[in-house]
Amino acid sequence: ISTKALMERLHLKYQQKPWNETVKLVHFCMDKPLQRPVSNASDDPLLSCMEKIQRTLNGNELYTIFSFSLSPLFRLNAHVSPSGTACYITSDMFYIEVQLEKDGKVTDVKLAHFGEAPVVKLIFSQLFLSGRMKNYDVFGKILEDLSNLYKIPGNSEMRAKGYLALQALEKDLYAMYLLDRTQDVNRVTEVLHGKVGHLVPRTGGTPMNIEFYISPYQVLEAELNPGSQVCGTKTIVTVEGTDTLHRLPLSPLLVNSQAGEDRNPVFLLLSDELSIDLSAFFVLKFHHPIPMSSCSIEEIQRLTGMLQLFLRPRIRITGLKLAPLYELIVQSTLKEKGNEDLSTHKSCFFVSLPDCPKHCYFISKGLENSHLVGALVSKIPFSHPKCVPGIIEILRHQVAYNGLISSCVSEKHVNE
Repeated sequence: ISTKALMERLHLKYQQKPWNETVKLVHFCMDKPLQRPVSNASDDPLLSCMEKIQRTLNGNELYTIFSFSLSPLFRLNAHVSPSGTACYITSDMFYIEVQLEKDGKVTDVKLAHFGEAPVVKLIFSQLFLSGRMKNYDVFGKILEDLSNLYKIPGNSEMRAKGYLALQALEKDLYAMYLLDRTQDVNRVTEVLHGKVGHLVPRTGGTPMNIEFYISPYQVLEAELNPGSQVCGTKTIVTVEGTDTLHRLPLSPLLVNSQAGEDRNPVFLLLSDELSIDLSAFFVLKFHHPIPMSSCSIEEIQRLTGMLQLFLRPRIRITGLKLAPLYELIVQSTLKEKGNEDLSTHKSCFFVSLPDCPKHCYFISKGLENSHLVGALVSKIPFSHPKCVPGIIEILRHQVAYNGLISSCVSEKHVNE
């Protein structure tokens, strides 16, 4: 059917309907996808159509892209200044200001969080090549990350308090990062021995991340190739909503950024002036679930004081309860290698070593040993910055142990 004929049919269908009914229908269609997970948004016909329109529009219609496609995904609003030289993407907790020239060329982008003055953010610099919007997916991810910073129960005031708590935590973690840092320290040493590993502060909505472990192979690669940027195991720092109250700090607690006599950081006590009860907790999240032994899990539970809350999110996310630790490590390793067959029942693995014959490894499930039982952990909740160095140390030992076992795993395996 031709476009002209299609438009005539649409006109005939809706010419008898009142305009306010059409407006309601459009709003209904725009709001309906919001009930679905963002990850499945591309499967929705309406959003798929909107994406095609967005990618067809010219750069000088940047504000149309914002208001018509990107913003509805994250419950944001968009509007243009009367002069047409500024576009604003707003929520009740933050806004982004895009400065434009008359021809649509982008000249400046600023971000302002709740109660803060707008500041220029480098996170947007690569999105506007030659002054025009190019990378819609990355920009959409930034909007999603910004929105996620305020995803805790309550009104705007409570969500703003959650953001303040995250800011306080980030300042304390960065202060701890600087405690042992010297001018000649290298990144590998920070990763393996720093109290909080190698820390990269949050930029806009991109969460703070901590690189806490790097394998011996990666250390060797860094030594043999100076300037190479090997990437170790990381965790991101954020805040999440929960159905129970936790006392979180609203301002930094580290005393004068100085360590005590035992070289451990000294923190202020949580008082009513420095903290608040919120339906939220801090979280260390992993890009991929980490197999952890029951001993490590119990140690972290004692450290954080969250004996039940630690387990529930993990089980809900991974669908797993306690299982043989070695089986979890083998399955995770095979998944990383892209192997579709994750079966570990009565398998042996053939591994080639330099100048050696092939080795054959049998990996026991270890059911007879309780300490060899574990679970996949996707996130670790906590409520105080003092917990982080201890958690990082436990994670280093666990990931190193996992690396040792996974070095015996290969894609070439046969059933016994």
